[in-house]
Amino acid sequence: MQIVETLNEGLKRAYEIKITAKDIESRVEAEVKKMAPQVNMPGFRKGKVPANLVRKMHNDALMQDALNSTVQESIEKTMTDNKLRPAMQPSVNLEDGYEPGKDALVKLELEVLPEVPTPDVEGLKLERLQVEADKKTVDEALQKFAESQKQFETAAKSYKAQTGDQVLIDFEGKIDGVPFDGGKGEGMAIELGSGRLIPGFEDQLIGKKANDEVLVKVTFPEDYNVEDLKGKDATFDVVIGEVQKPKEAKADDEMAKSMGLEGIDQLTELLKGQIEQELNGLTRTHMKRKLLDQLAASHDFDVPPSMVEAEFNQIWQQLEQEAAQEEDAEAARKEMEDEKEEYRDIAVRRVRLGLLLSEIGQANGVEVSQQEMSMLMQQAAQQYRPEDRDRFIQYIQQDQMAAAQLRAPMYEDKVVDFLFDKAEVTDRKVTREELEAAIEAEDEAETKPAAKKKAPAKKAAAKKPAAKKASEDAKEEKAPTKKAATKKAPAKDAAEKAPAKKAADKAPAKKPAAKKAPAKK
Repeated sequence: MQIVETLNEGLKRAYEIKITAKDIESRVEAEVKKMAPQVNMPGFRKGKVPANLVRKMHNDALMQDALNSTVQESIEKTMTDNKLRPAMQPSVNLEDGYEPGKDALVKLELEVLPEVPTPDVEGLKLERLQVEADKKTVDEALQKFAESQKQFETAAKSYKAQTGDQVLIDFEGKIDGVPFDGGKGEGMAIELGSGRLIPGFEDQLIGKKANDEVLVKVTFPEDYNVEDLKGKDATFDVVIGEVQKPKEAKADDEMAKSMGLEGIDQLTELLKGQIEQELNGLTRTHMKRKLLDQLAASHDFDVPPSMVEAEFNQIWQQLEQEAAQEEDAEAARKEMEDEKEEYRDIAVRRVRLGLLLSEIGQANGVEVSQQEMSMLMQQAAQQYRPEDRDRFIQYIQQDQMAAAQLRAPMYEDKVVDFLFDKAEVTDRKVTREELEAAIEAEDEAETKPAAKKKAPAKKAAAKKPAAKKASEDAKEEKAPTKKAATKKAPAKDAAEKAPAKKAADKAPAKKPAAKKAPAKK
C-alpha cells in the first residue's frame, strides 16, 4: 500500500492510495481458507472442498469484499498516520477503469477540523436579567387559562347565534350537487369565529337559530389537504341542532376541581411555576447570547467550508419554508436573496462557535453520559410509531453521525452551563417587557455582521425569519418576544453533527398526523 499526499491547502487535504493487486489477492486467499471448512459441495465431504473450487464459486463476491475492506483499512491508516480529524464525511473514489487482478488507485479528499486555539474561559462577565412572576402576572395568566377552558350552555330556541357562540350542526357537502367522500357529519360542535372551518363557512351560520336549515356556499382553499377538493366550489346542507352561549369564565375552585386538582390554589401554583419556567428560559436566552457574543469577539480562526455550506443550507431551507408561508412569498424570497451573503456569514459564525464550544467542553471534561444518551434516544423515539421505535433506537446506536446529532444540543447546553459557572454574574431585576426588549434589540443588532451593516430595507413580511439572528448558535436563543413559552430545540453543535447525513434519512417514518374532518381548514 502506498499513500501519497496530493493536496495540503488550508483545511483541505487529498491523498492517492495505491492498493496493490498482491494485497487484494492475499486477502482473498485468506478468506478462502477461512470459508473452505464450512462449504458444502456435492461429491465432497464437508471441509474437504478444494480451495480452487471454493474460489471459483464465490470469486466475484470475495474480490469485491476484499477490495472494500482493503480500501477501508487504507483510509483508516491514512487518517491515523496523518492525525486527520475530518470535518465532514470524506470523499472516497476508486479510479475509473479498475479491473480485478490489477492495482487499485483510491482518491481520498476531505476537509479537516482546524486547530482551535485554547479558549480562555476566565474573565467572562455576564448580566442576568431577572423577572419576578408577580401576583398581577399570575392573576392575568389564571384568567386567560379560565377563558381557554370555555364552557357553553344551551340558549333559547329563539336565540340567534353570534360570534363566540357554539353551534351543533349536522351537515352534508356536495360539489356540483353530488355528495363527496368525507363531507358528511353529525353533531359537530363549532365555535363561531374560531376559524376552524373553510373560510366563509362560519360566517353564514351567524344569525341562525336552533333547527334552522342553511345552505352554505364556500370554495375550498387551493392548499386544502384533500387533492380532489382543492379550489373547488361546494355547498353544504346544514341543520343547526342547537345554539349554545359561552358561560362566564371564572377561575375558581369549581374550575380547578373539574380538572382533577384540589382547588384554585393548586392551579395558581402550577401556573406560577410555568410562568417562572418561561421567564427563566428568557433569562437564559439573553445570557447565552451575551456569552456567545463574548466568545465570538475574542476568537477568530478558519472553519471548514463544507461545514459552513451544510449550516448555510440548513438556514436557507428554514428561510424558504418561512417565506412560503408569508402573505407576499415572492417579496420575502427576494429579501432573502438580497441578504444571502449575510446569511452565509451567520453560518460561518455558527460553525466557529460550535467548534469553540466543543473545544471548551473537551478541554474541561464536559460529556453526555450514557444514561443521558439513553434518555435522549427514548424521547426522540416517541415521535415515531410504536412499532418503529426500537428500530429508530437501533439506528441511532449503530450510526455515529446520527448519535452525534442527537447528543449535540445537550452537550452544548452543558458547556454553556459550565461557562455560566465560570463567569462573573451580576443580577438585575427587570420587567418582562424590558427583558424581551433586550433580546429583541440584540436580534436587530446582530442580524447583520458589523462590517456589512446597512439601513434595513422595507420588509415585505411582518415576521422576520428565525435564522436571521447571527448570534444564535442554538435555535432556542430565538425566543419570540410575545411567545416565550414556545421553546425551540437547539441547533446541533457544529463540531459534533454530520450535516451530510441526517437521522431522518434512514430512520423509520414518523407516525402520520390524525386525519382532519374535510370541512376544516
